[in-house]
Amino acid sequence: MPKLLIVYHSRTGGSRQMAEAAYTAAKEEVETTLLKAEDARPDDLLSADGYIFCGPENLAALSGAMKEFFDRCYYPVLGRIEGRPYALMICAGSDGENAKRQLARIATGWRLKEVQPGFIINTAAQTPEAILAEKTLPEEALAQCRELGQALGAGLAMGAF
Repeated sequence: MPKLLIVYHSRTGGSRQMAEAAYTAAKEEVETTLLKAEDARPDDLLSADGYIFCGPENLAALSGAMKEFFDRCYYPVLGRIEGRPYALMICAGSDGENAKRQLARIATGWRLKEVQPGFIINTAAQTPEAILAEKTLPEEALAQCRELGQALGAGLAMGAF
């Protein structure tokens, strides 16, 4: 059975909720593993057939913990996961485009195949208090994450990718 790996980082809960929603739907379709970025290792990437990467935008960039995951795993898997399908999700307080662009560039370096357009969930957190507060994402945002997980899981299960 194909395997899907979902790697995420979250400080205030938004990205965690997104990753968990994708995981809940994907596991109905295919064997799925959900890992925090700090726990994911090159072997986890090598043993998976597809990926969802989910992280927050912090200070107009991909979060440091998510970037550290990519830094740690990039060279050990380079040239060994080419062509595998992936999708990405970003949780941002305003824009999110730079984090999305950074993550997509890393995936391009690994020569992964984007099979669903990446998207950004905007929490509109603009004050220090709102930025640091625990997030509760609306149902429509979580539904979008579930749809992504279900689609990627089903595609892997059917051998579409």
